[in-house]
Amino acid sequence: MIYRFFIALILISSSLYSTSNLLNIKTFKANFVQSITNSFKTIEYKGEVFVKDSGKILWKYKMPIIKNVYILNKFAIVDEPQLEQAIFTQLENEINIIKLLQKAKKITKNIYETNIFDTKYTIILKKNNISQISYQDHLENKVLITFLKFKKDVLIEDKIFVFKAPSYYDIIRK
Repeated sequence: MIYRFFIALILISSSLYSTSNLLNIKTFKANFVQSITNSFKTIEYKGEVFVKDSGKILWKYKMPIIKNVYILNKFAIVDEPQLEQAIFTQLENEINIIKLLQKAKKITKNIYETNIFDTKYTIILKKNNISQISYQDHLENKVLITFLKFKKDVLIEDKIFVFKAPSYYDIIRK
């Protein structure tokens, strides 16, 4: 389930690029705040995301837990430093955020929508940048990702997308 969640986040990010200014984006990075709400409570995560049009994605969760999610097309690595483990998994579908974002349809001036894996994502733009993505996941949680300090077409070194597990890590292959 955690993999579907990360896949959804990635796909959501991709749906943001369907505006004319966003269609030609090669890279982006931003801070994010992710709120997940169910009928009982809201959990908030914070971190950074880095995306390249080559299909490379890195979600760096910083609060309340440290976790890094590396994605390259159909392969994902979930690095969990606090648990001293990494999970390597093959994804069912290729994930290329830039391509997926290009499929979003304009609803109003600053609102776009796209459907990915039977989930509808709403993308809100502010000043021609992605501001928010919202959707309801398969567990009926409401998810809102707010992007802060969004920067497009910036230099992102490929080395940040490379994960090397420390020798003491447990490696789980799924």
